[in-house]
Amino acid sequence: MEYLRNKSLLQRRGSISNTLQASFDGLATIGAFWGLMIWNFGALTPEYIIMLLLLIGCMTVIYDYFSLYRTNRNFTRKAYILLKSWTVSFLVLTVLAFLSKQSDSYSRVFVGQFFLVGYLLQLLMHFCVGMTQKAQLKYGQSSQNAILIGDGLLVNYLNEKINANSWLAQNVVGKITYGEKSNSLEGGGKDNGPKLLGTIDELTDILKKNNVKVVYLIIPLESSSLLEGLYSKLLQLHVEIHWVPDIFSLRLVNHSVKELAGIPLMTLSETPLTGSRLVMKSIEDRVFSAIILVLISPVFLVIACAIKINSSGPVYFRQKRAGWDGEVFNIWKFRSMYVHTAENGAIKQAEKNDSRITGVGAFLRKTSLDELPQLFNVLAGDMSLVGPRPHAVQHDEEYSQRISDYFVRNKIKPGMTGLAQVRGFRGETKNIDQMIQRVESDIEYINNWSIWLDLVILLRTVAVLKGETAY
Repeated sequence: MEYLRNKSLLQRRGSISNTLQASFDGLATIGAFWGLMIWNFGALTPEYIIMLLLLIGCMTVIYDYFSLYRTNRNFTRKAYILLKSWTVSFLVLTVLAFLSKQSDSYSRVFVGQFFLVGYLLQLLMHFCVGMTQKAQLKYGQSSQNAILIGDGLLVNYLNEKINANSWLAQNVVGKITYGEKSNSLEGGGKDNGPKLLGTIDELTDILKKNNVKVVYLIIPLESSSLLEGLYSKLLQLHVEIHWVPDIFSLRLVNHSVKELAGIPLMTLSETPLTGSRLVMKSIEDRVFSAIILVLISPVFLVIACAIKINSSGPVYFRQKRAGWDGEVFNIWKFRSMYVHTAENGAIKQAEKNDSRITGVGAFLRKTSLDELPQLFNVLAGDMSLVGPRPHAVQHDEEYSQRISDYFVRNKIKPGMTGLAQVRGFRGETKNIDQMIQRVESDIEYINNWSIWLDLVILLRTVAVLKGETAY
């Protein structure tokens, strides 16, 4: 273990080009700012200098958050990420100006000009750096031949990505199989993968014949015993060796690679709500739900009166649901059914033309107004505005027996609306396939969670409040 004390196994590869790119973005921002200040006002002023310093601080954090410099993308994709990062930086600056009551100190015309010119200059810098890197790779570095040892969709996927990445300067000449199939990375790669060069028994001859300098080991979990022998053999052949653990046959949830005391740590399943992300989600929920409650409080009163006039019983209905990490809580709804006792204690989903639903209840369910009291659950922290819809505990037990990944939904707070709901997977589930589609959408949401995604789902929810399956 002495090695671990001297060097971390998880390397953070520094990139001169990325450092230069970040510097050029800063210079482009300062240049655009200075030029527009002289053009509009003839000189720099203290309040505008403070604005520039705050913006550069925001850019440092936000550009890193969106991984603008850490991954290779084509120019179109990078232009989009740059625009999103630049826009968010300006939005943060705008919020700070309003909170400090300094927004009137700045010219709207100047801010608009600065936003446009600053973005265009940075985009030009990215284009120039990209072209310089391509020229450097083309004339200053020869391509190395590489092979992939493994089989399955992950091999096909890596073959495509390596050959398409000009920065690697590698050419996959084919693959070597060890006679076992691996089910990996569903939906990735192509059917026509790399050329089959032979088996591991012919490894030495294949590497020498094709002048291979780089080897990728794509070993599935069930074949990990092959790794030690292959590694020892490859060490003697003077090639670069990369191991790609084939973990994609598993249901990965917000997976990532981290470091623990210098040791690479591969996370297979983790909630996205940790650290500052949890704080951001909580602020989003508390602020938005409080504002909505204040605005629609008269609607609550009208609905409550309508429910009491239409049928006897309480205004609200409570039911136990499983939430984040399986914690059980009481969900609140406006009562939409006549007071009744469940048959044999079994909870039955509402169906079309269900006799248990009241006249007012039918309208509430059709418009999803019966869900509004869950804003109290959001304020209490049991739920979020956006997340997987919580099901009755009894239904959780039933579906978890039939869908192996069902409880992955509990890796995040349940929501009043979610990705599954805006895609139309809401209301009654008549067959198991409908529930599987709902679960798949919930897991996709967890793996891609962001504040931006939450806002998009909230906006899309307005368009699907009334639907054929809402009854």
